[in-house]
Amino acid sequence: MSITAEKKQELIAEYATNSGDTGSPEVQIAILSERITNLTEHLKTHKKDFHSRRGLLMMVGQRRRLLDYLGRKNRARYEEVVKRIGLRR
Repeated sequence: MSITAEKKQELIAEYATNSGDTGSPEVQIAILSERITNLTEHLKTHKKDFHSRRGLLMMVGQRRRLLDYLGRKNRARYEEVVKRIGLRR
C-alpha cells in the first residue's frame, strides 16, 4: 500500500522546484497522489478495510488543502501541478 523509498525519491526529483526540495506543495501533492492511487487499488480488492478507507479520505483531504493553498498563492503553479499529475480539476 505504501510507496517505496525509490519511488518517493523519483517523485521528489521530478516535482522539486530546486535541488534538495522535499517540502514544496508540488512535491507533497505528488507524493500524496501516489499514495492515494496505491491505496485505491488496495481498497478495490479489500472492500471491508474501513480503517484504510479512513486513511484514504484523510489523504484526499490533505491533498485538497494543499491544492487550495497552492491555488491561492500561485495560480500558474497550481494549474501546472494539476495538469502534470492528471487530476480532474
